Amino acid sequence: MITRLAVLAGLAAVLTSAVAVAAPAENYAQYSLMFEKSAGQYYAGGTAAGQWAWTPLSATESDISWGDPKSWPPKSAEHFIHDGDWVLLDGYNDGAGRPLTQIQRVTSEKLGDANCNNLKPIPSAGGRQHYVRWTIPTTGYCLDATGTIKPPNGSTTVNFRHLQKWLPPHPCSNPYYKSQTCITQYEQWWDDNQHPYALQLTRTVELARRLGMAFTNHTTVPLTWNADGRYYWHY
Repeated sequence: MITRLAVLAGLAAVLTSAVAVAAPAENYAQYSLMFEKSAGQYYAGGTAAGQWAWTPLSATESDISWGDPKSWPPKSAEHFIHDGDWVLLDGYNDGAGRPLTQIQRVTSEKLGDANCNNLKPIPSAGGRQHYVRWTIPTTGYCLDATGTIKPPNGSTTVNFRHLQKWLPPHPCSNPYYKSQTCITQYEQWWDDNQHPYALQLTRTVELARRLGMAFTNHTTVPLTWNADGRYYWHY
């Protein structure tokens, strides 16, 4: 009996220790830096291929700009909202912090496993696209959204489909940074914006913890192209 009690006591101590050191769940902001005045440049072929910057607007909203560092800031940005356990894509504007000029709304959204199997409808969030989970799960998942993009007056309509696969944290490196931790976004985008409806983009990108966006970018559509994050800063 004494031996059994000793074993049980030892097991309890191990379990208590495991609980004590368990790391809290990570969130998307730790990888994207979406609520920090953060920015970065990514390089291809030894030259700057592009730049990104987050412009936090409130505790729950932030715009991200992408463009040429030689002609910064760009006259476009994407508007994101943190709502519960999701980051939602609301639409686009003609510069960070400005009103939406193109409103994106989904007509269908589904969530499935990392292979895009077992897809099930996602309850609507006012029509905004469920872009990525806020709390990073330990397994991958798939998001498949279709919908429209329209200006506030509804004068034009672009139909789109956005397929994404998100993978959990894993070791990653690029030519400029070694031994990092990343999450991966694989995405495909279809639309009919001034052309017949067709696939416009296929790429796989990594976001690095505490560095930010575009750590690696491997694009295959519309062309084969690779880029890597080289400079990261706060402003």
